[in-house]
Amino acid sequence: MILTSPHISGHMTIKWFVYFSVRSICNSKTCNPKPQIEHQKQNIQTCSRYYLGNLQASIETYLEKTCKIHYRSFGSTATKIQRNPSYSALTSDDINHFKEILGEKNVIQDEDRLLTANVDWMRKYKGSSRLLLQPRSTEEVSQILKYCNSRCLAVVPQGGNTGLVGGSVPVFDEVIINIGSMNNIISFDKVSGILVCEAGCILENLDSFVVNQGFIMPLDLGAKGSCQIGGNVSTNAGGLRFVRYGSLHGNILGLEAVLANGTVLDMLATLRKDNTGYDLKQLFIGSEGSLGIVTKVSILTPPKLSSVNIAFLACKDYSSCQKLLLEAKRKLGEVLSAFEFLDNQSMDMVLTHLEGVRNPLPPSTYDFYVLIETMGSDESYDREKLEAFLLRSMEGGLISDGVVAQDINQASSFWHIREGIAEALMKAGAVYKYDLSLPVEKMYNLVEEMRLRLGQSAKVLGYGHLGDANLHLNISTPQYDDTVLAQIEPFVYEWTSKQRGSISAEHGLGLMKANEIHYSKSPETVNAFLTNPFVILLLGLANDHSMGELGNDHEDIFTAALIIKIH
Repeated sequence: MILTSPHISGHMTIKWFVYFSVRSICNSKTCNPKPQIEHQKQNIQTCSRYYLGNLQASIETYLEKTCKIHYRSFGSTATKIQRNPSYSALTSDDINHFKEILGEKNVIQDEDRLLTANVDWMRKYKGSSRLLLQPRSTEEVSQILKYCNSRCLAVVPQGGNTGLVGGSVPVFDEVIINIGSMNNIISFDKVSGILVCEAGCILENLDSFVVNQGFIMPLDLGAKGSCQIGGNVSTNAGGLRFVRYGSLHGNILGLEAVLANGTVLDMLATLRKDNTGYDLKQLFIGSEGSLGIVTKVSILTPPKLSSVNIAFLACKDYSSCQKLLLEAKRKLGEVLSAFEFLDNQSMDMVLTHLEGVRNPLPPSTYDFYVLIETMGSDESYDREKLEAFLLRSMEGGLISDGVVAQDINQASSFWHIREGIAEALMKAGAVYKYDLSLPVEKMYNLVEEMRLRLGQSAKVLGYGHLGDANLHLNISTPQYDDTVLAQIEPFVYEWTSKQRGSISAEHGLGLMKANEIHYSKSPETVNAFLTNPFVILLLGLANDHSMGELGNDHEDIFTAALIIKIH
C-alpha cells in the first residue's frame, strides 16, 4: 500500500495505491510512481494485478468527498499491465551492495532457484525477478528496505510461498526478499507457554518444539510443513483449531516489524495485559503486510492436553451436518476442538488423486462427511462423552455411519483426507478457489447454485471449517477457461455479499481478490482504511513534515508499504 499526500492545495489529497505482491518503496521526492492503466483481458494463468483499487463507482463517488483515488484493478481475471517506468531497474551496483549486506551466498541469482521463487503454489502467477535475497536478521531486513527505498527498487517479500491468492510472487522483476533464514526460536516460557521466535520459522517445526515442552501451537494448517509464522500472522491465518483457540488476534502478544523505509518497530511484548495506549500490533495482524514486514512474533501457546479423540462421520444431507454442529457445541462443549465437513465430491477427489487414501466407511459412500476432534484432560471421561454424543446423534438420525480413531495412525489418516483436498485438486487440473465466510445455514446453497450454473463443464466441491462458518468453494476443470471463469465471477462475490458474508475468511485478499473488497466492506469502512490516523502515521514515519506542517508549498510523500504475503 502506498499512501501519498501529493500537492496540497487547500485540502489534503490522498492517493491510495495498493500493491498486492509488492512493490516498491519510495520516499524520495524524485521517485513518485504514477500507475499507467491499460486493461486487457487475457488467460488467468498470466501474472496479474498490480494495485488494489477499482472500488467501483459507488465507492469512488463517496470517497471523492474526502479524497481522490487513483487506482488500477486486478482480480481473479487477469489484466495486462505494463511495468511502471518510475521504478528503478536492478543494476550490478545494487547486487554488489546487497552482497555487502548479506554476503555473497545469500544473494541468489541462480536461474533454477529463481524459477521456483517466481511461481506461486497454485501455478497461476509467474514473475521474472532476477534476484532473491535471504536476510538472516531484522537488521539485514532493515538495511535492505532502507536501500530499496532510496533506490526506488520494487520488492516482494516471500516465505513459504504456500498462499492461495497469488500474493507471494513478483509481477515483473521485483527483488524477492525471502525471510526463511530467519528461523530461530528466541525464547520459551515453560510456565506461561509464551513463545518468542523469528518470522521465518515453519509452523510445523514450532509445533514440534512446543509439543516437546508440553504445549501446542494455537493454529494448525494443511500447509503447516512449509508455511511460516510471519505469514500466518500477516494474514491472520485461521485453520483447523480456530473453533477451540480463536484467531491470532487473541494469541499474538507482540511482534516486531520493519517498515518500508527500514524503521524497526519493536512491539515484541510477552505480556497478557498491557493497557499503555493503543494496541498497535493488532494493525499488523491480518494486514497482509501492507504496513511492513513482520520479523519476530510473541505467541501464547495453550497446554497440550493428554486426551485427543477423532471421529469420522457420515451424514445424509447438509441439514444433518448443521444440526450435528449445534449438538456438538451443546454436548461436547469444552472438549470440542475441531468440526470440519466435506461433501461427496471432495471425498471422491481425494480418493481418486491421492495415493494410499482409503474410505474410512467402506463400502458405502455418503453425501456428506464430518470430522470431529475433541481435546481434554481425562481420557476415559472424554472418550465416554464423545461416544455417548455419537450414539445419541445416530439414534436421532443425524449420523448415518461413523468411526472413532483407535490409534494415532488412524487419526492421521482421517485428517489426511480433510487436509489433502487442496493437493488432490491440484493434481486433478485447474482449480478456482474461493474462501468464504457465510451464515452456516446458507453455506451449502452456494455450492448447489454453482453446480446449476456450471453444469457438466466443471466439478464443484464444498468443504471447510463448519465450526466457524468458513466454506472452501472449489471449482475443478481440466484447464483454466475464461468461459468458466465468467460463470463463476462476479456471481460468487455477489452471492456472498447478499448474505453479508466475507469474500476472504482466512486466505486474505492477496492479488486474486484485491479489487473485490467492496463486496465485503462498505464505502464508509474503506474510507476509514484510507484516513486511519495510525496507518497514516506508520506510513509517514520517514517524512520530513508532520501532519500539522502540511501546507500549500509542501509535497509530502508517505512511505511506500509492502505486501508481505509470506505465508
